[in-house]
Amino acid sequence: MKNDYVTTAQLGEMLGISRISVFRKIKAGELKAVKIGRNYAIEKKDLPEILGTKLNQNSTDLVTRA
Repeated sequence: MKNDYVTTAQLGEMLGISRISVFRKIKAGELKAVKIGRNYAIEKKDLPEILGTKLNQNSTDLVTRA
């Protein structure tokens, strides 16, 4: 189940923004995320929508390693 999600830090790295910026986008409703304990996580199935219609090879590698 852990591999079904990426952290805010991992998504920030993929998008080229800070973890805090990802958190702000979640709070503003711009990104879908689930709250797990005190943290937010983004479902991997939502990544194509967030990153664009297709993931480039670099982003695919980042998702696979997560």
